[in-house]
Amino acid sequence: MENEIKKLVKGKVKGKLPLENGSVYSRRKGLQPFSVPSIEEYVPIVGEEKMEELQKLAAKLKGVKILEVSSTAVGGGVAEMLYSKVPFLNQLGVEDEWKVMSGRESFYRVTKSIHNLLQGKKGILTPRMMREYYRALKKNADIYAEDYKNYNPDITIVHDPQPLGLARYLKGKNEKWLWRSHIDVEENTLETNPGLWQFITFWADFYDAVVFSSAHYVVGCWPLQKYIIPPFIDPLSTKNKELSVNEIAGVLEKYGIDSRIPLLVQISRFDPWKGIDTSVKAYKIVKREMNCQLVVAGGMALDDPEGEMTFNQICDEAKGDSDIHVIKLPEDVQVSALEVNALQRAAKVILQPSIKEGFGLVIAEAMWKGKPVITREVGAISLQVRGDETGFFITSAKKAAKKTIRLLENPRMAKSVGEKAHNYIREHFLMPDRVGDYLRIFNYFTNGELDRDAIISYHPWFKLSKKEVRHYYPRGR
Repeated sequence: MENEIKKLVKGKVKGKLPLENGSVYSRRKGLQPFSVPSIEEYVPIVGEEKMEELQKLAAKLKGVKILEVSSTAVGGGVAEMLYSKVPFLNQLGVEDEWKVMSGRESFYRVTKSIHNLLQGKKGILTPRMMREYYRALKKNADIYAEDYKNYNPDITIVHDPQPLGLARYLKGKNEKWLWRSHIDVEENTLETNPGLWQFITFWADFYDAVVFSSAHYVVGCWPLQKYIIPPFIDPLSTKNKELSVNEIAGVLEKYGIDSRIPLLVQISRFDPWKGIDTSVKAYKIVKREMNCQLVVAGGMALDDPEGEMTFNQICDEAKGDSDIHVIKLPEDVQVSALEVNALQRAAKVILQPSIKEGFGLVIAEAMWKGKPVITREVGAISLQVRGDETGFFITSAKKAAKKTIRLLENPRMAKSVGEKAHNYIREHFLMPDRVGDYLRIFNYFTNGELDRDAIISYHPWFKLSKKEVRHYYPRGR
């Protein structure tokens, strides 16, 4: 196993992650198959003062061990953030490991159903579905057990509902467990579905705190400390760094995309919630008035069994039109990230008309590249897009087409919106700032130092009253 890890780290073995015990990244094992640039390289982007503050916070946490647990290492915003956050924390001197779950397709169908129900889809959790969830969680806990005990983390962060139940089986007496909920869940959704409410609340009861993406998602009646930390992008990752003209041209050539024709782009998982059908309809309306192309590109996440079906549906809609490019991105994470970067940078307009969205990390990525984004005002998208200022909200394909035509006809306006979008992301959604929020939470749980600014990372988009703050964070917890 030691030789295999050495080969994997050098990039000579592909497709070997995770290890049998779920490990994706572990410094103590020499398993560091991905990395981020040096701390110094982030200084020109976020400023010397912020980076010095981060290092001071990290110094307070010397010897503290963190574990991140997610459902998959491939596909989706959670994995995207962890690919940068985990090695970044380790560079700061805070030990952070990452594990992912394993399961049969039946388990991922159950967790996808849970995800859909939490986002408001009608239905119930059946006893059979709950039994499948129990079985898979217990099996993963057994797989983790020995390595978890050897590592003995001080704080474990569990991402989204798939691994939520692990705390029941693994949590030790003096450990702190945080649930990081990334999805668009509203309290009234839980209240109208008692079975779902009881199921989630049962597992959440084993946690010390829950972290939400915005105040909009806070479930106030869970007796847990509640934190708000928006998602983030890594400005120096392969997906977001500057690219050369040749790098962009190479990707366009690979997929037969004509760089002379205006390009509309949607990047997303092949998921019914992402509104890909709206993008296709909008493109067809635009095409009647002016020449353009549409790219719909996405990857397949292991924990999303609906992906292949949605991909095939989009391919059927695109038949007969050579200017619609439906792209299944490569499985290699770095190759896929570079291609997404190139496609977004080549785009004139970004279409992301999701019906439901926890945050929409791909929107932040496009805005960072200075692109005008057309989207829906759902979930936490409104934290990023300020209507007609840093992007545009629409409610139908027809309105998306109208806005797209306006942007294509007025490149000066498109550039102005893109510049404002870039600056807004720089100010609020870059990794060093949001990692600082996590460090403050870790400091509170390990050293007892309570920083109120860390509890709610609200910035200009949410100003909570003192009454609301007391509601979210009752004393004595």
